[in-house]
Amino acid sequence: MTKPYVPGDGRTAHKDTFARDNLPPREMWPAMDYSTLPELAAYPHRFNAAVELLDKGIERGWGDRIAFYYADAKWTYRDLKAKADAIARVLVEDMGLVPGNRVLLRGPNNPMMAATWLAILKAGGVCVATMPLLRARELSFMVEKARIDHCLCDVALADEAKKTQELSPRLKQVKYFSALGTGGAGADLDAAMAGKPAGFANVDTAADDMALIAFTSGTTGQPKGTMHFHRDILAMCDCFPRYVYKPSADDIYTGSPPLAFTFGLGAQLCFPLRFGAAVVYYPGPPSPDRLLEMIQKYRVTTLYTAPTMFRVLADQIAQKKFDTSSLRQCVSAGETLPLPVFEAFEKASGIKIIDGLGSTEMIHIFVSAEGDGIRPGATGKAIPGYEACIMDEDGKILPAPAEGLLATRGPTGCRYLDNIERQKGYVKNGWNLPGDRYRQDKDGYFWYVARADDMIVSAGYNIGGPEVEAVLLDHPKVKECAVVGAPDQERGRIVKAFVVLRNPADAGTAAAAAACTKELQDYVKAQIAPFKYPRSIEFVADLPRTETGKVQRFKLRLQEEEKARAQGIEIRM
Repeated sequence: MTKPYVPGDGRTAHKDTFARDNLPPREMWPAMDYSTLPELAAYPHRFNAAVELLDKGIERGWGDRIAFYYADAKWTYRDLKAKADAIARVLVEDMGLVPGNRVLLRGPNNPMMAATWLAILKAGGVCVATMPLLRARELSFMVEKARIDHCLCDVALADEAKKTQELSPRLKQVKYFSALGTGGAGADLDAAMAGKPAGFANVDTAADDMALIAFTSGTTGQPKGTMHFHRDILAMCDCFPRYVYKPSADDIYTGSPPLAFTFGLGAQLCFPLRFGAAVVYYPGPPSPDRLLEMIQKYRVTTLYTAPTMFRVLADQIAQKKFDTSSLRQCVSAGETLPLPVFEAFEKASGIKIIDGLGSTEMIHIFVSAEGDGIRPGATGKAIPGYEACIMDEDGKILPAPAEGLLATRGPTGCRYLDNIERQKGYVKNGWNLPGDRYRQDKDGYFWYVARADDMIVSAGYNIGGPEVEAVLLDHPKVKECAVVGAPDQERGRIVKAFVVLRNPADAGTAAAAAACTKELQDYVKAQIAPFKYPRSIEFVADLPRTETGKVQRFKLRLQEEEKARAQGIEIRM
């Protein structure tokens, strides 16, 4: 990387400069390079990401193309622009939004959730989208951290929004919308939109004006606000989809990740709009049957979801209850993709899942592979526009082949909201350190070992929890599992597995549980080095997860540490 990141022309459009004022010091930013791809190098100093994604698409002749399918409704790109413009007018004319104000956005994936996201950016606001299942206590933390005065909320989530106002009185300006903006009880945003004239004067933002603050999903504790520019939103569109799986305007997308999660934001809004494609949203939470119904009904070509869902989908597709012949590409992210899931899905569907490594701090995927470039079990290589390497604990780059901390840099990078200590931990020597241990082979492919905090040190051995998980998942009795290090007086830590069985009756009695435990332990010993086997197995009904579907292993670790303290066992790292 020879060309450093250069800020725009210095003329921010933001009158409220809170977000810019709370960026980390420039010397603590990672190196960012926009010269590596022609699309990145061509970005002007000033543009509004929502205008680039929506308005410019209509200028390209996409106005009458379908943007969204939802239940029995269809929105064209022109319909979407009309809605977004009306919402932007309400924000500015009725709610007093000025450029740079943060806006809390609440809703499941539906057309109005997408339109409000675009409207916030058009109006020069900074979008803070939040997972639908978050409660008032969690939302209040974000409101105070990001100093949010405005909120747009799906009327179905009104109760928690009102409780949030009670906890955080600063959140004064709140309006509610329905899924399609057609009105109904309490949907005052829909009513306000109806009286607005057509069009909106889009705010002329700088490329490096803040567009969104995305809070991390809490896999390792307290959420952190990650800050992304208008430029970053286009960059995620012009690197991963454009160069990895070659999108088409004829593509139809669907999936499970919420728009509030940057994985879902790209997959189910920004990527389709960037290339003139359509998205299928659906009422209710994602389920295997619902996704398969959508694929069959709308002839979906592109599916984004998490490894857990792909495992269940593989079983369903193998039974041929649904027609999934339209699918061309499937993308997995959020957690590492276990090899047994990859193999089961390919066997059932004929499709090689594209595994992607990304992070909220980086906004989207930066390591992946596609088609003949996929090596089953490997995550992939750094995608075009990005670099990746292996570092040791001191920040020294290790030549391949090597194992250590994954580091990456490219056109996007970590900038935490008012969190210098976390910034110091994530960025070293200009590189981003997402917190994953990887092995890089001589050909440049990266093979997942563990989260840095999922590495279990037991009696002097370093054991990667995900490696043990992958073996357990290959056993026919195991539906889901999570492996952590549990404190142990003699070994420091032991490998403990929390297992969800396909048939709970397999551990329905004490004798059955003991037999099943031994069966699984023997199976692991036969597949990988015996010292890695789980010395303790606990059968559970489900695993703790974030709303984005990630297993919260830190909760399981804390649970085991609390037990150990109660028993007087020393806690060693």
